[in-house]
Amino acid sequence: MKTVFKSILAAASIALMASSAQAANSLEDLLQEVKKNRVSEARINKQREAEFQSARADKQALLRKAQADLKAERSREDRLKKAFSDNEVRLAEKEVELTTATGTLGEMFGVVRQASAEAYGQISTSIVSAEFPGRGAFLKRMSEEAKGLPNIKELEDLWFALQTEMTEQGRVSRFTTEVVSLDGGSTQQEVVRVGTFNLIGEQGYLVYDYENEMVQPLGRQPDGYLVNSAIELRNATSGLVPFYADPSSGGILSLLKEKATMMERYHAGGTVGYTITVMLFIGLIIGLYKVVTLTLVGAKMKSQLKNVANPSSGNPLGRILNVYAENKTADAESLELKLDEAILKELPRIESGINIIKIFAAIAPLLGLLGTVIGMIETFQQITLFGTGDPKLMAGSISMALVTTALGIIAALPLLLTHSIVAGRSKSIVHILDEQTAGIIATHAETEKA
Repeated sequence: MKTVFKSILAAASIALMASSAQAANSLEDLLQEVKKNRVSEARINKQREAEFQSARADKQALLRKAQADLKAERSREDRLKKAFSDNEVRLAEKEVELTTATGTLGEMFGVVRQASAEAYGQISTSIVSAEFPGRGAFLKRMSEEAKGLPNIKELEDLWFALQTEMTEQGRVSRFTTEVVSLDGGSTQQEVVRVGTFNLIGEQGYLVYDYENEMVQPLGRQPDGYLVNSAIELRNATSGLVPFYADPSSGGILSLLKEKATMMERYHAGGTVGYTITVMLFIGLIIGLYKVVTLTLVGAKMKSQLKNVANPSSGNPLGRILNVYAENKTADAESLELKLDEAILKELPRIESGINIIKIFAAIAPLLGLLGTVIGMIETFQQITLFGTGDPKLMAGSISMALVTTALGIIAALPLLLTHSIVAGRSKSIVHILDEQTAGIIATHAETEKA
């Protein structure tokens, strides 16, 4: 047992000694490593310290340079302050010298600016600018942006602009420009300019829209004879041509867009106006028919008067003569009754339709009065609802009130004239029948007495 224990103890001792030897070698290495690192770190620190020392020297140099620059800038500041003060004094002195030297020329600025503003207002809206565009830019700049006295060139330009406008006012010139149509398209046209009054193109009168700087036709051309005179002037090459000029440079012509045409006025009469028109046409048609038929009847009766011995049943006189021929043997009183009866049979054919014309002539003004009353009622209703602030709201009703009255009178006049003509024709035919009948009865009575 002791032997085993000693063996184990000996083994343990050997292992401990081996472990101690290994540990001693590791510590030695560690010590060497520490020493080695210490030397390296010292060298690095020394290098860093050298760098810091060098950088410190550079920073000192930069600091000294910055201090020198600061001193120079402060010195420059002092010089600039002194120069600024000196310039302020000198500027004040020069302003006094300028005021003294300018004298009454100072008033020129106000005069030129006022003249430029007035010229700009006239030239920019003139139709001459349609031929010479861009003339108002210089005047606008002179009237709004000018700060000092004008120079010689600016005065000459102002003079030239005014002289050009005065010269062009008395000229009739031709030039080609773009004309913008009412549907949005545009064409190049030869345009005739009559002074500062009117522009004439292919469609007639043109207007110049100075706000958009474009030429366009009137929204509605004036009456035909005015347009014809304008076209004649545009097509003329020499000589004197009569022309209707608008002294307002298109202002009066532009008002024609608001003017109602005859058809628009007619349609303002509404249903009452249409009714009056229908009555007028019916009455005129009846009157024309009666004039034609009565004229033919009168011609046939005149032919019958030339040939009384051979009566014809194609005209009233011939039919009455046939009645006489059939009743020659009757006494005078019976014959008179027979002839009167024959005349009464002819009267409806002769006078048919005449009373209708007369009735229409009497009703037409009454319908016009009815339309007037209806229009005034509607006018007062609109006044009740909307007041009298906007007259356009009442214009339609007032138009109806006036137009229907006019239509009634216009319809009554030709109807009355037609009625007079037709009634006169019928009376002349009836008079011939009465005259011939009286002659026949008188002749028959004398024959009986004989």
